[in-house]
Amino acid sequence: MTDQQWAGVRQRVEALKACPASNDVFGARGHRWVLEEPLSHAELAELEAQLKVTLPEEFRAFLLLVGAGGAGPAHGMFPVRRVQGRWRWEGDGADIADLSRLAEPFPEQGPNPEIVDTLLAERPEEEDFDEIEEFDDAIEAWDGRWDAVMFAPDRTVGAIVICHLGSAQREWLIISGSHRGTIWSDCRVDDVDLAPLLDHDGKPVTFAQWYLDWLRQAERTALEAI
Repeated sequence: MTDQQWAGVRQRVEALKACPASNDVFGARGHRWVLEEPLSHAELAELEAQLKVTLPEEFRAFLLLVGAGGAGPAHGMFPVRRVQGRWRWEGDGADIADLSRLAEPFPEQGPNPEIVDTLLAERPEEEDFDEIEEFDDAIEAWDGRWDAVMFAPDRTVGAIVICHLGSAQREWLIISGSHRGTIWSDCRVDDVDLAPLLDHDGKPVTFAQWYLDWLRQAERTALEAI
């Protein structure tokens, strides 16, 4: 079933590229409906050998049958490419992911609540300062402590950044652990913590759901605009 669900997907994306209203789809002006060429089995084997991990099945099949990235949700799916003999994902924020730790299980999320509560209680308030410059210095220092907790590298081991939505908001594909194969939202820049994308039934969205739901919506948007 994993292979069958990708049948005709590349052709559907190419058909959207030819649609007069295709640019009405959010993010289309970024990826321009271009899909990278699929990986060969040898390239996929080399990629997984470098990462020391087996990629989630739906994602593996996509890389082999549809493309190595490009046209996709938001501003497009980050492509995986071999650069100077090493594989890596490329895109705005793709380098946040630690590819050397993809075999480690993605952790159950949520910073230590005691640490978070303490930090929130210590957040400077402008009315507590006589000079705005003093407040600016205090809030800058507090932001640094907050980011050290929210953006701790250990929180995103076992995952790759799969796309960006703009304004430093991104989505992750979980590679290892109990959440393997699901997509997570990352709006920490807006003080909203990491969270799994959920479908209408409240179940975690898998990679195939994420991509195919986007494709169906893109087709509706483009056709309705004609």
